[in-house]
Amino acid sequence: MKNIPMIVAAVLLPLLFSCSGKNKRSDAYGTFEATEISVSPEISGRLLAFQVEEGQNLKEGQLIALLDSTDHVLRLQMLRAQQQAVANKLESLHAQAGVLEQQKTNLEVDLERTRKLFADQAATQKQLDDVSGSHKLLLKQIQAVLVQRKGVSDEIEALSQQIAQARENLRKCRILNPADGTVLEKYHEASEMVMAGKPLYKIADLSEMYLRVYISGSQLPQVKIGQEAEVIIDADKDKNRTLSGTVSWISSSAEFTPKIIQTKEERVNLVYAVRVRVKNDGSLKIAMPGEVNFR
Repeated sequence: MKNIPMIVAAVLLPLLFSCSGKNKRSDAYGTFEATEISVSPEISGRLLAFQVEEGQNLKEGQLIALLDSTDHVLRLQMLRAQQQAVANKLESLHAQAGVLEQQKTNLEVDLERTRKLFADQAATQKQLDDVSGSHKLLLKQIQAVLVQRKGVSDEIEALSQQIAQARENLRKCRILNPADGTVLEKYHEASEMVMAGKPLYKIADLSEMYLRVYISGSQLPQVKIGQEAEVIIDADKDKNRTLSGTVSWISSSAEFTPKIIQTKEERVNLVYAVRVRVKNDGSLKIAMPGEVNFR
């Protein structure tokens, strides 16, 4: 029974120091991560083409998928036809308003002439009332045409907005890659139906990786954003490799120690997350373990 502690120690010590391979503990431990982007269509539809494979390197702005645009093209054509019909109606109202304005001018001349004749007792009251009534009726007709013209103009503007929306939906049928990176996962194939907001694939720029580690409150004053750090990874089961890194982010709030993370002080309950930016020479992978020593 006395040999049990020695056996346990013999098992645990290699696990605790597997990254460094030496008795010196690193300042913090964690895993590598990258900024991942899930690319989703903005509208639903059937994938006519989808030229993406896992592990493929894509450029920003590269065309990677086409959605069936038939419905959007037909809607755009229909809206343009409606707008043309309404525009013809507006032209007709313009012409009608012009005729009424001319009639108004003629009636105003007649009204002025009739008033003078009435003043000279050469026209009756009824004649004056008839001309005056016709003038008032014509003014109301002109006002009605102006109201109709305003309504038709508003209808044309509403159709213009719908046409702009249809054009935008047509544009969204072409899906462009948003950033340089490597395809991590692919979720659909060509000819499948896809929904707006549902990812087509996931991409990440692996040229730079981030080692997320956790430090204790006592370590926090010694770590600053922009500070250089020594990042250690496994070269093989016996040797390590050292890379240069830079502290790019420090959490502003503490959190409970993640179960899978070791810290410099094992009994610390609260830790702070830190991200160390590292240039990737191709050897770093997402979720790969690493260690860091702050300089």
